[in-house]
Amino acid sequence: MKTASRTFLVTGGASGLGAACSRRLVGLGANVIIADLNEATGRQLAAELGSQAQFARVDVTQADDVQQALDLASKAPGGLRGVVQCAGIIGASRIVGRAGPHELELFNRVVQVNLVGTFNVLRLAAAMMASLPAEDDGERGVIVNTASIAAFEGQIGQAAYAASKGGVASLTLPAARELARVGIRVVAIAPGIFETPMMGQVSPEVRESLTRQIPFPPRFGLPEEYAALVQHVIENRMLNGTVLRLDGGARMEPK
Repeated sequence: MKTASRTFLVTGGASGLGAACSRRLVGLGANVIIADLNEATGRQLAAELGSQAQFARVDVTQADDVQQALDLASKAPGGLRGVVQCAGIIGASRIVGRAGPHELELFNRVVQVNLVGTFNVLRLAAAMMASLPAEDDGERGVIVNTASIAAFEGQIGQAAYAASKGGVASLTLPAARELARVGIRVVAIAPGIFETPMMGQVSPEVRESLTRQIPFPPRFGLPEEYAALVQHVIENRMLNGTVLRLDGGARMEPK
């Protein structure tokens, strides 16, 4: 799919991986709806990117929020042709810790945002894109979801996060198979350890431990590198129904 003069919704688009995707898509000539809960940061980024970007305050778990952002996208040039889902939370906790068992409310919250929120955006966006005129090869749109290598090698303390991202990974193929009939592709990217605001909170000791688990390059990934793969997924029609690891060869240790 071409990016120029098309409109893309980027959830979690105000910071980290999402902000890098917003910037890259605008740089490629696309229009972007920056969907995020952080209104101040989102509006600042939209102002920085200019007339091709608009901000929408969105809680991905709320259908009304998502639909309003999609309606905004539908009115932008080219209509909604793509979604990049970067909204997510971590919520680390041991199943049985010093204070007792894992809080069920925390587990529910992580799964609700990371998995249910992803599905909520996917279902509503797919319904909108399915009604658009088909482009080359019958394509109507592309949806890029964010999983994680924790879906495959979740560490101790990542039960909720790994379960939620495992769900995103498992959602990819059935969604792609079903939406193929209307020309919508679905791909997930499973990033490893990236330089994001969430990772900026870890201690130097944890950072060093994580870096040792990355064969090459021996550093955290850059959001721009994630955005570059998103661009390739959008542009390459043969990428569909798969989960792409972007991790420098990292395989996470138990802790």
